[in-house]
This record gives sequence, C-alpha cells and structure tokens, in this order.
Amino acid sequence: MKGERDVRAAPGPGRTATRVGRGRTEDREQVMASKAEQIVAGLGGVRNIVEVEGCITRLRTEVQDPSLVNDAALRAAGAHGVVRMGTAVQVVVGTEADPLAMEIEDMM
Repeated sequence: MKGERDVRAAPGPGRTATRVGRGRTEDREQVMASKAEQIVAGLGGVRNIVEVEGCITRLRTEVQDPSLVNDAALRAAGAHGVVRMGTAVQVVVGTEADPLAMEIEDMM
C-alpha cells in the first residue's frame, strides 16, 4: 500500500533497517562493515593499522607505513577528509566514527 515501509527483517537491539532503492532493505550493520572494509583498504590494510579509535567524528589511527595510506580511497569510502601527522592518520567520517572503529577493531 502507498505510504507503507517495506521492511523485511525487523532490526534487533542497536540495529536499524535502512531503506535502499525500491522495496529493498539492507541491514545497517552490513553497510557499516562494508564501509569499514573500504576504510581499512584505504589505510593500507589491516597489517598496516597499529591502532584505531573512534573520537566523535573522526577515526584516529596509527599506521606502520604512512606511504600506504590512500587519501583518494578513503574519500571514495565516504571520508570527508584525511589529516596526517607522521604515523598518525585521522579520517573524518562524521558521527559513524565509533561504530566504524568497532568494526575495524573486530577485523584486526
């Protein structure tokens, strides 16, 4: 019917369903995991990441080799900006920083 939402799976605690396209839903966790994978790739892979921490709107990371960090790939993954200071790399991602940091930590 017109005006009804098409939600195929009820979200569990801490999860929300996100409507994508016509009549399709994707689990927010799957979308977040995919974005986290893209960010990890942009940071040079899991082995290049020493530490990651979510801080309000940024992922604060320390990497082994800063030359492996790909700013364009991070922006393509949805980053609003990248700030580098030696081996410290901050990826500006907005309010998704904490959930993304948890996803990345789970990959490490």
